[in-house]
Amino acid sequence: MSAVKNVAFDSENKQSIRFIRESVFIKEQGIDAEIEFDGNDQSALHALLFVEGKAAATGRMLEDGHIGRIAVLRDYRGQGLGAKVVLSLIDAAAEKGCSRVYLGAQKQAVDFYTKLGFTPFGEEFMEAGIVHLSMERLLG
Repeated sequence: MSAVKNVAFDSENKQSIRFIRESVFIKEQGIDAEIEFDGNDQSALHALLFVEGKAAATGRMLEDGHIGRIAVLRDYRGQGLGAKVVLSLIDAAAEKGCSRVYLGAQKQAVDFYTKLGFTPFGEEFMEAGIVHLSMERLLG
């Protein structure tokens, strides 16, 4: 059984969020820690998903509706957990009255976000050495 909580980047949740993002982005994908931990975590809303009490997935949303840092630990992939994290953040954005949410999807994740109602826009761009595409989903 899994449960998503929308949380702050505080002493209770910070360690779990950092562990997941370090495992996925820094160790697996080779992203520099200074890029990954960019100083925006304190002001962001974070989604933290637990499976049987263990933190397994996370993501964040900045004040302007920018969703990012969606990460699922390797052992928990393929179970729809990433989608639960994204949908939790979308629900939070809608509750705040945001008119849209947007993100920079790694190219290999574009289909994942399309299935969640996101539409690509603009040109591909490089971020942290990985090809990305801007995507958005209108709310309301």
